[in-house]
Amino acid sequence: MRWDAQALMQRPANDGGNVPSPALLPLAGLVRSVTTPEFAGITFHEVTAKSVLNKVVSGSKMPFEWTVNPYRGCSHACVYCFARKSHTYLDFDAGLDFDSQVVVKVNAAEVLRKELAKPSWGRHQVALGTNTDPYQRAEGRYQLMPGIIAALADSGTPLSILTKGTLLARDIPLLKHAAAQVPVGVGISLAMTDEALSEAVEPGTPGPRARLKLVSRLRDAGLPCGVMAMPILPWLSDSDEALDALFGSLAAAGATGVTAGALYLKPGTREWFMQWIAKTHPDLAGRYRRLYGTGSYASKEYRTWLAAKVRYFKQRHGFTSGHGFSHRDLEDDPRSEEAQYPEGSLPASGKAGPHARAGIEEPALRQPTLF
Repeated sequence: MRWDAQALMQRPANDGGNVPSPALLPLAGLVRSVTTPEFAGITFHEVTAKSVLNKVVSGSKMPFEWTVNPYRGCSHACVYCFARKSHTYLDFDAGLDFDSQVVVKVNAAEVLRKELAKPSWGRHQVALGTNTDPYQRAEGRYQLMPGIIAALADSGTPLSILTKGTLLARDIPLLKHAAAQVPVGVGISLAMTDEALSEAVEPGTPGPRARLKLVSRLRDAGLPCGVMAMPILPWLSDSDEALDALFGSLAAAGATGVTAGALYLKPGTREWFMQWIAKTHPDLAGRYRRLYGTGSYASKEYRTWLAAKVRYFKQRHGFTSGHGFSHRDLEDDPRSEEAQYPEGSLPASGKAGPHARAGIEEPALRQPTLF
């Protein structure tokens, strides 16, 4: 059936004094809410946005000042997604609603082009994929990213994209064209090679093998591609075998850089993830409660232990640039997170790529016994 026929409720034009029918949800700019058999269990709420350029809050450690998020909510359904709580600002819940109630800014490219044309725009880098994934499955239908990429490149604005979505491959020619106009960074999120584990914790994403192929396609196209190997899951993906396989596969795929980090459980995410752990791995539920206590970060001991392992396996597979671990101040303030993006994932000049292997010192690789 046609997509248009699946609308749950629409706002018709105000014709002849008629009052538009009420919106299904109190979302600003709501045009209609749509379901379709192609996306079973997911409702798309199409809205018209007044602005899409978001200023990063003052004092943030992020290496960019502006973001664009064409979607809110994400059908990737990652149980660990840090952005879950943001859905509560729309009166959705941070659990199932985040996975199944997706807000689509259908006019994102048009509004962005107008914002970038303002004399006040300083052509600062704009980051895409900082909250929810711009290449989640809905992008195949709405095709917002080509217009967004073109608007940024045409205005002389550097851009970066972070995604788990292999739909990015569709836009490789457009990204190559953009890279000839402005600095472009591309990052892929991939933290495990175990297909079964990926299916369990990020059920709506393309599997690890598909994302590794995407890394290779980007590199073959001459584009940079850093990898965010986050989150590393305690007792699930932090073994020597898992990390060796991960960094080895990323090196083979040609990733230009890698940053890894432990699971981060901020409010909203914590409740959903802990519920999942209790259901699927009840033997680990108590361990996770002790490891994270009442905070968002794993204990200092665990993070220090994981950081040593990450450095070792990065060096073993030729990734010697960058810090390699995402959390700063391991000895002081564990709440301060360093926005350490891997080489290639942010707009930069010069060549990117893994360097020669050297100076590998094997750390103590046994997991802390405290937990």
